[in-house]
Formats: sequence, C-alpha cells, structure tokens
Amino acid sequence: MRTPLVAGNWKMNKTVREALELVGGLNTQLAGIEGVDVVICPPFTALADVGRALAGSALELGAQDLHWESRGAYTGEISAPMLWDLGCTYVIVGHSERRRGPGESDEDVQRKVAASLANELIPILCVGESLEEREAGRTERIVQTQARVGTLNVEPDQAASLVVAYEPVWAIGTGQPATGAEANRIAGLLRQWLHEWFGDRAGQIRILYGGSVTPETFGEFAGQPEIDGALVGGASLDAAAFAAIVQAFAGRVG
Repeated sequence: MRTPLVAGNWKMNKTVREALELVGGLNTQLAGIEGVDVVICPPFTALADVGRALAGSALELGAQDLHWESRGAYTGEISAPMLWDLGCTYVIVGHSERRRGPGESDEDVQRKVAASLANELIPILCVGESLEEREAGRTERIVQTQARVGTLNVEPDQAASLVVAYEPVWAIGTGQPATGAEANRIAGLLRQWLHEWFGDRAGQIRILYGGSVTPETFGEFAGQPEIDGALVGGASLDAAAFAAIVQAFAGRVG
C-alpha cells in the first residue's frame, strides 16, 4: 500500500527568517495530520534551521538538489552525505528547472538518483515533457526515457524507496496544469514501465503530479487512482494553501 506524499519545493525563495515563519505556520496548520507524508524542501541556506524547526513534527526535511560525488573540488555544490547530516530524508532530483537551466542530462540525473539511495536519501525523480515535445507527440517517449535512464543504476530491492514526479514542463508556473485525466494516464504508463523494470516492487513506488498545483486545482489530482500525491511549487510558499493540498491527500492510501 502506498501512503500519499506531498512535497513542497520552495525553489529560490525565503531567507532563513522568512523560512522559519512559514514553517511555524505549517506546523500549526498541519498539526496532527495523518495518512499522508509531508516533505518541505527549502533552499540550502535554510536547511539547518528549518530542520530544527521541524523536529518533533510530522513534517520531513528535503533538499532541492545534490551532486553525485560525496566530496571533492565542486565549487558551489552540496553532497548527499552533507544533506543526510543536516537531517534530510528526501531530495528532489532532475527537476525541469535543473535540466533546462544548468543543462543536467539524463545521465547526470541517473548518478544523482544512485547517490541519493546510497546515502539513505529518498530521491524524488522528476520527469516531464516540454510544450514542443508534447505538440510533436513525443510525451510518452520523453517521459519513458527520462524515467528509464534515471533509474538504470537502481537495484530492484531499492525500487520501493523511489518517488517519481510527473511534472509537464509546459504546466510549471503557468497556472495551466494538465487535466487530472491526462496526468493519471501518464502516471499509469509510468507505473507500467516501472513494473517492467522492477517487477512487483514497482507497486510501492509513489508517483506524484507537479505543475501549477494550487488549492483550486488539487482536487482533480487527488481523486486520480494512479496519482499518489503532489510536488508543489508556488503554493507551498503559503501555509494555508499548502495545508489544503496536503489535507486533500490525507488518508487516501493507494
């Protein structure tokens, strides 16, 4: 059985002071929440302070990225052991803004997934097509390739620790999410492919939807049988909005 998961990706937002104010609101809004896992992914600068503020709550700490090496001459990077040492349990890997901006390849993402699992971090592997790829009829090919290459170094007994987030690039930050039916269709294909690669263990892999998830749109996704939660961007910066999305998935075990 899969417990729903809702992860908040704060991206490059919130100073430490602002982050602690938001966490205070989230701790209040989500006090006693059950039946759903909740992950907060602040910027690197706030990880330590946010981690301390989450101590004793039901909310877990995640990071927005990592490097695949454990240490070395990689200026500006942060490693899996560093994140683990700060109390992180999750890490976002392969977000479209990392693929598009710094130009991360599928192979880079593959190494990051492996590094996460090797250091007891749960990777949230992001996959999704651009508008151009969608209009060219390449959605399935792009999503399958990103998922396959990203998980090539994952052993079958590690598969249950994976989280996959379908985030159509054309929907992120546009206010125009995919329909619930379309997101569910892609999630179903992902589950089918994951089963081909990992067998029955794939049944434990949680598949999230990400892309302009708001309190106004979340209901359409929470009711889809193949969607196990959400990767939330802008709405995660508002305690009440994020709490509403979390509560929509609470108790819905797939």
